[in-house]
Amino acid sequence: MQFEVWAPESGSVVLCTASGRREMERDALRAGWWTTEAEAVDGDLYGFSLDDGPVLPDPRSRRQPEGPDGRSAVVDHEAYVWRTPWAGRGLPGAVLYELHVGTFTPEGTFDAAAERLAHLADLGVTHVELMPVCPFPGTHGWGYEGVSLWAVHEPYGGPAGLKRFVDAAHGLGLAVLLDVVHNHLGPSGNYLPAFGPYFTDTHHTPWGSAVNLDAPGSDEVRAYLLDSALAWLRDYRLDGLRLDAVHALADGRALTFLEELSTAVDALASELGRPLGLIAESDLCDPRTTTPRTEGGIGLHAQWNDDFHHALHTVLTGESQGYYADFAEAPLRGLAKTVTKAFFHDGTYSSFRGRTHGRPVDPVRTPAHRFVGYAQTHDQIGNRAQGDRLAAGLSPGLQACAAALVLTAPFTPMLFMGEEWGAATPWQFFTDHTDPDLARAVREGRRREFAAHGWAEEDIPDPQDPATRNRSCLDWEESSRPPHSRLLAWYRELIALRHALPDLSDPDLASVKAAYDEEARWIAFRRGDLRVAVNLSEKPAAIPLGAGRHRGGGDRVLAAWAPVEAPGADGLLHLPGESCVVLADQ
Repeated sequence: MQFEVWAPESGSVVLCTASGRREMERDALRAGWWTTEAEAVDGDLYGFSLDDGPVLPDPRSRRQPEGPDGRSAVVDHEAYVWRTPWAGRGLPGAVLYELHVGTFTPEGTFDAAAERLAHLADLGVTHVELMPVCPFPGTHGWGYEGVSLWAVHEPYGGPAGLKRFVDAAHGLGLAVLLDVVHNHLGPSGNYLPAFGPYFTDTHHTPWGSAVNLDAPGSDEVRAYLLDSALAWLRDYRLDGLRLDAVHALADGRALTFLEELSTAVDALASELGRPLGLIAESDLCDPRTTTPRTEGGIGLHAQWNDDFHHALHTVLTGESQGYYADFAEAPLRGLAKTVTKAFFHDGTYSSFRGRTHGRPVDPVRTPAHRFVGYAQTHDQIGNRAQGDRLAAGLSPGLQACAAALVLTAPFTPMLFMGEEWGAATPWQFFTDHTDPDLARAVREGRRREFAAHGWAEEDIPDPQDPATRNRSCLDWEESSRPPHSRLLAWYRELIALRHALPDLSDPDLASVKAAYDEEARWIAFRRGDLRVAVNLSEKPAAIPLGAGRHRGGGDRVLAAWAPVEAPGADGLLHLPGESCVVLADQ
């Protein structure tokens, strides 16, 4: 087989295998590339020595059986026999479910997670979104410190384990998305700088030097990232990618990396004959992220909507620190604005940022399914001091209200694993760094960060303590016990309604009409012939629905968290405290 590596600044490159060392030759057609032929089969270990230096893993390694610091291994992707024919499943009409392989089950493997996929199919989920699975130090971690962008974390099950998981998911009709991190790599096990200018000091990020997307040598760096993304979609039959923090991709070129990526993914989708999606995490509140390239946009297929989350979280909890400050003055007004306009920050002032922020969404040109809405994510739970979920501080009724708002809003809904039954387990920040200095720095840094916000250092979980990861594993027995079982049944009911009623997946953002009462703490909105009403107060609420009702129509209850009657002749809906209802015009 042919081995190749990009090492433009090296004077010599040697391929090191179990059978010996082989000098590589410069590629006459590709500047900076080195190639050679050598016999190798699936599983054979190898590495590269640059200028007689130590043996390093392949930057494009398909497998790291010895971990990020070890040798790479050959992977024969043709050896796996796929069991499930799969035509794919697009994002319109989707219900996403964010899942961390290492804590979805106590075992923390792809195979163990696959055994729980039937639960998701029964719930009504359509897409499983895996958190990053690239190799990282140790056994347990979030995965955002990965280094080998073609490889799969070995403790999870490696390449074969991921393929078995995807195959099992497709067999149940579930699409699979993967979270990939292009904005930073490592730091532990990151040998890319030894090979070439993968990073640049032209820009700086919270993680240090930026990935080189626009400085000299950036053509090959962009190709490195792009080829990796396509490899996940092609070799593992994934249905799409979630792109971590694209606002941190420092890229000053006229044709941005994200445009290149969206173009290449659309071309691959056409080649494979199945839909492929790109979902961005972006802090910019810019609809151009998902505007088609033909209309001057970047052309990604969806983006996370943190504004909806922040408004909803503020309404539910009353928290006002950090970015919640922008929503604290009138939280229900903020929630109503996000439900009808997608972004709260649409060129208006942000007190959190101390400046104006965002750009308006054109509801006529922008379908609502391009925005992903959620009440909880790994970020919004795990980056809290103690990793507490909403369930830790909210009644079952308020959790049911959150579910109703997420699953009937115009956006593509996403759940975080365990949310559907109000999991009592936290989801905390945990690492397994093998470098003691890095482990200490992470531990002390996290404690200093939260101590500055009034937390006692001893109350901040130690990321390196195995107990922190173990506490974060789901307790699957909870789902069958009250009050969890009732909440789970509510999620199933709402998701079934979303799939059955076209009005709930209508992409017309302009048609959504909302009303609210800040003091009485209720919000109601219309989706076609449907109404959703949510009472967040402990007290009963009389919600006027008459003004927007269709002529001659009454209402019937489709789903309700607590017993409730349809509005009477006066058009008032009498809704119990901390409850919600979905109504349909007669």
